[in-house]
Amino acid sequence: MSQLVVAALYKFTALPDFSEYQAPLRDAAVKAGVYGTILLAAEGINGTIAGTRAGVDAVLAHLKTLPGCADLDWKESLTDDNPFHRMKVRLKKEIVAMGVEGLNPEKSFERYVEPDDWNAVISNPETLVIDTRNDYEVSIGKFDGALDPETKSFRDFPAWFRNYRENHDVKKVAMYCTGGIRCEKSTAFLRSEGIDDVVHLKGGILKYLETVPEEKSLWRGECFVFDQRVSVSHDLAPGSYAMCYACRQPITDDDMASPHYIKGVSCPACHGALSDEQKRNFAERQKQVELARMRGEIHIGERQQNSSNPPKDSFDDEIEAENGNWEQ
Repeated sequence: MSQLVVAALYKFTALPDFSEYQAPLRDAAVKAGVYGTILLAAEGINGTIAGTRAGVDAVLAHLKTLPGCADLDWKESLTDDNPFHRMKVRLKKEIVAMGVEGLNPEKSFERYVEPDDWNAVISNPETLVIDTRNDYEVSIGKFDGALDPETKSFRDFPAWFRNYRENHDVKKVAMYCTGGIRCEKSTAFLRSEGIDDVVHLKGGILKYLETVPEEKSLWRGECFVFDQRVSVSHDLAPGSYAMCYACRQPITDDDMASPHYIKGVSCPACHGALSDEQKRNFAERQKQVELARMRGEIHIGERQQNSSNPPKDSFDDEIEAENGNWEQ
């Protein structure tokens, strides 16, 4: 059986009539036999889809007909099993939720820094380097000297930055995220706050790890990704982390040796926060996954475990703020 193609994409572009594209886009995807989720908003598109090579190519071709999307870029990976079980095209206020109105991320492309130039930028002692990801992502890796906002959700970033600025003189900023979408939007936000000297890493951490040789790298640790790999290291090699399918946080071998770790049910990070009912529900889900596996089948719970569902910061049940291999 041929492997399926998973394509993760986003594009900031003005789509004032975005609702008009919902039905034609969904019809094109269904006709092509493609599953996944695509978000449409006035600020652009964001999504992850999976299907045959021909099917994914057909949907990408349709997306390129949308205003401003002719140069649409995406990242691909291969999978034996489709991580999605239906096709959804959702209308949203934002394609990545920050909760600040009036931003224009479409202009953020002007502030890209290529991966090969990133080391020089963040090595400047006058540059404030900010990791725009959430705490569970930063916990397993970041760039040398980068500031961790310790946010639980991308929506927390604006309040964090405004508070930080009250106590610090902020003049020159460089930001990064997993694949690009959050730092594009945070760049637009900082510009709206009057910070003009702000740039971000083009293609995010993933492009950096793919491009910059390990011996020249300023990245330390591993990079959390929103798919079954959990984390990657240099050259995008699979990392050393697993995932807790209850709280969706990265876990180590030591975590899995803890008495609080029960596969599919809990880990040391979430054991005390889960109710007895939640634990029973997760345990039943895991039981059904195992029974289906014994029958040679794939249970819907296993599809969700292996999908790009995030631990937090979710804006849909099958796509994260920075979907799949992009981050987004």
